[in-house]
Amino acid sequence: MAERIVVDPITRIEGHLRIEAKVEDGKIIDAASAGTMIRGLELILRERDPRDAWALIQRICGVCTTVHALTSLRAVEDALDIRIPRNAELIRNIMHCVIYIHDHVVHFYHLHAADWVDIPNALKADPVATAALAQSISKWPKSTAGYFRDVQNKLKAFVDGGQLGIFANAYWGHPAYKLPAEANLMAVAHYLEALDWQKNVVKIHTIFGGKNPHPNYVVGGMACSIDINGDNAINIERLNMVSRLIDEATEFVNQVYIPDLLAIASFYKDTAAYGGGLGNYMCYGDLPTTHIRDSASFLFPQGVILDRNLNEVYDVDPRDPAQIAEFTDHSWYENSKNGLHPWDGETAIKYTGPKPPYDTLDPTGNFEGKYSWLKSPRWKEKPMEVGPLARMLVGYAKKNAPTHDLIKEEVDKVLAHLAVGPEALFSTLGRTAARGIESRLAAVWLRQFFNELVANVKSGDQSTFNQDKWEPKTWPAEAKGVGLTEAPRGALGHWVQIKNGRIFNYQCVVPSTWNASPKDHKQQHGAYEASLIGTPLAKPEEPLELLRTIHSFDPCLACAAHLTDSENREITSVKVLG
Repeated sequence: MAERIVVDPITRIEGHLRIEAKVEDGKIIDAASAGTMIRGLELILRERDPRDAWALIQRICGVCTTVHALTSLRAVEDALDIRIPRNAELIRNIMHCVIYIHDHVVHFYHLHAADWVDIPNALKADPVATAALAQSISKWPKSTAGYFRDVQNKLKAFVDGGQLGIFANAYWGHPAYKLPAEANLMAVAHYLEALDWQKNVVKIHTIFGGKNPHPNYVVGGMACSIDINGDNAINIERLNMVSRLIDEATEFVNQVYIPDLLAIASFYKDTAAYGGGLGNYMCYGDLPTTHIRDSASFLFPQGVILDRNLNEVYDVDPRDPAQIAEFTDHSWYENSKNGLHPWDGETAIKYTGPKPPYDTLDPTGNFEGKYSWLKSPRWKEKPMEVGPLARMLVGYAKKNAPTHDLIKEEVDKVLAHLAVGPEALFSTLGRTAARGIESRLAAVWLRQFFNELVANVKSGDQSTFNQDKWEPKTWPAEAKGVGLTEAPRGALGHWVQIKNGRIFNYQCVVPSTWNASPKDHKQQHGAYEASLIGTPLAKPEEPLELLRTIHSFDPCLACAAHLTDSENREITSVKVLG
C-alpha cells in the first residue's frame, strides 16, 4: 500500500508550491506538482500602451528582476519591427549575464545548500582542518583557521540562542547528509560571504538601469546615456566600477562557488542515479552577438533534445502553433482542451478545487482532474524541462553552435573532476552542477560584452536608443510579436498582440510553468513530477531527497502564477492627489 506524503509549502523558493507524492518501498512512485497561487498580470496589461508593458510585467517577480522586462521589450520590438543599437544590446547582455551569476550563486548557497549541508554539524568541525580543506580546493584568501573559528563561534551563538531562523525546522541530522563536519563549516562560511557578495554584484544593474530589482529599460534600447566625460551619464568612473565588479564576480565564482560545488558534489555522486525525469530539454537560445538577433549567433544555442539523445538537436519555432501550445486539462481554467498557442492564449479563471483547509487536492489519489493554477505548456505536445541543464545539454550536443567547443570543454571538466560520465548530467546532481558551469561561462561572456561596449564608446559610438518608431503613429494598425529570453530558470517567452496602439492580448509562458506544470491532455507528467518518480527517501516523514530534486530546478512560482480576484473585481484603488 502506497503512502501519500504532502509538502506544502515548499520553502526556499519564490512563490507557493505544493507537492503530493506516493511512496512505496522507500521510493516515490508518483507525484503531483500544484501551483497554489493564480496569475493575472496578463489581464492587467490589456488596453495598456505596449511601451509600458516591460515596466508592469517585470513586477511579476522580485527575484527574477530583469528577465521579464527584457523579454517584454523583445516582444514589443519584434511586433513593431524596432532595431536597437548595438550598445543597447551589449548593455542588456551585460545585465543579463549579471543576473545569471547572481541568481545561481544565491540559489546554490541560500536556497539549495541546506539540502546538502547539515548546518549544525559544522559545530563539530576542526577549524584548522577546515582551513586545510578550503586551501586544498582554491586560493581564496579568507581560508584561514582563525576565520573559520570565528564563523563557528558565530554559528554556535545562533544555535545556543535558538536563533537558527529559517533553518530552525530543517531536517538536521538526516541520514542523507554526507558531508564531513569540516565541509559543512566551509559551506556555512561561504553562505555568509555570499550574502555580502550578492548585494555588490547587482550594483552593475543600478549603474546601467538605475536600480535593482526592476531596473529601467526603454522600448528601442536602454534608458541610460553614455558620456565618458559627463557627470549625469555613464562616465569613465562608472565604467571602471563596472569593470571592478565584474572582476570581483568572476573571482567569487571561480574561487568560491565552483570549488564548493565540486567539493560538495563529490560526496553526493549517488544523486546522479535519480532526478533526471523527462529526458526532454528545450532552450530558446540567448545572448545575441550580432546587431540583428540571429539565433545562429547566440552564445546559448537554441534547440530541443528528446529522450536524452545528444546526437540530434531539433529546431524551435515559438511562432508555430504546432510547436508551442498550453493545455489546461488539469488546471483551473476554462481554456480549450485542444491547446492554445500563446498568441491565442486565454486567462479564464475557473477554480474547482477544494476549499481550505484540505488534506489533498485529489481525494482519489490519481490526479485525474484539475489540481493546479499552472497551465501545461508543451512543445509538439511533449513536456519539456527548461533551465541551466537544458542550456548546457543543447550546447554540449549542438556541434555547429559557435560556443559548442567551449561549453563541451567546461562540462567535460566537471565530469572528469567527479569521475562520472555524461549520463550523470540527467539527474538532480547534473541539474545542480549545470548552474555552476553556466556561471563560469556567464562570467567569461560578461567580460567580453563589457570590453566590446568600452571599445565602441572609445571609438565614438555612444548610442543607446533608437527613436525611429517611438511614436504610435508610426506603428501598423495591428501587429504581433514574440520575445524570448533564457532566464536563469529557463526558457521564457512573452507573446503580444497590439491593435490600434494598445495591447489586445498578452501571454507569458515562464520557465516554472514548463517545469512545474501538471499533467496534460495525454496524462504526461510535467518536469517536476517526472523527476521525483524513482527518488529514494531514507525517511519519508522527512523527505529531504524530494526537496533536493525540486530545489535543483530553482522554482519560481511567483512567475508561474499571480493573485487576482476570481470575479475580476477591483480589489484596491489608489488615488494620487496633487
